[in-house]
Amino acid sequence: MEYRRELAGGAVLTVLELESEVLRDNPLQDPPRRANPLLIPPGGRTAGLPVVAVLFGYTGFAHKVLNKNSLWQENLPERIARGMSEGSIPPAVLVWPACETRLGGSQFVNSAGTGRYEDYVCDEVLPAVEQAHQCGGAGRRVVVGKSSGGFGALHLAMRRPGLFTAAGSHCGDLGFDMSHTRGFADALNAWRKAGGPAEFLTALPRMEKIGFSEHAGAELLAMGHCYSPDAASPWGCALPVDPALGEFRPEVFARWLAFDPLLRVETHQAEADALRGLKALYLDAGESDEFALQWGLRRFVARLQKLGIPHRAEFFAGGHFDIDARYEVSLPFLLGAL
Repeated sequence: MEYRRELAGGAVLTVLELESEVLRDNPLQDPPRRANPLLIPPGGRTAGLPVVAVLFGYTGFAHKVLNKNSLWQENLPERIARGMSEGSIPPAVLVWPACETRLGGSQFVNSAGTGRYEDYVCDEVLPAVEQAHQCGGAGRRVVVGKSSGGFGALHLAMRRPGLFTAAGSHCGDLGFDMSHTRGFADALNAWRKAGGPAEFLTALPRMEKIGFSEHAGAELLAMGHCYSPDAASPWGCALPVDPALGEFRPEVFARWLAFDPLLRVETHQAEADALRGLKALYLDAGESDEFALQWGLRRFVARLQKLGIPHRAEFFAGGHFDIDARYEVSLPFLLGAL
């Protein structure tokens, strides 16, 4: 994909196209060639600057990052470019790894159900950006994201100790037992209407309208492929709720909880130490979050305090959506810590 647009102060929004080796022959047969949105700061100088991996939320994808949603309002790259041009955000090279899947998202994890998206971000995208622009490197890497991307930022920071120096999570998935279960009933309704999970998956690409229920149906299947893959299943994963009766399946949901940073920080010493080793950890959530993620964050903060892990946590007025302005809070803090 060819794309280049000049933003505030002469910043350039473009793409870095990669032919991924780790995504080749992935289970969902998604394309291994990816166009990763890339923001070059005002002035065009990149050598020696930090690199920031920005992870988008569920249903985010490369074209969506590049597009404008409003004639008058800034999209996220425009907002960040303006901040850098005004001096409120330190200069950096920012990349949005194109980790979308045909189910709506990869959660930035390595999974037998979706592909090696952790490896794609850490072992392919970041080295390619650093080599092409002479930026980043040890002590000069930040990972930040929103919603599923907020989970992804925590996941990668915990899984790859020392790779990132700072990490930020905006409304990230925490407390799966409260947040994910809220959508189970809606997902069940969407599957039943379609004739079952397998039929829903077949119909998904052709649906002319995807409402709240259909979104929940797709998301639950996407999370299942990330957290509880099962190649023997007709729909590719074990489900934490029985699609016919709605019975909860604790043994499957336990596989999901094994990914929840809320539990991992207490049960995996190495992952807790990885967070402790960061120079900056930023966390936030809206007090009216539609997925109850403010409660997951409260529980997470309590655990961080108990474990003596330094962090900055904020609860803001608002919900889960239209919160790009939060990056104008997190990025100065995270980049300022390098």
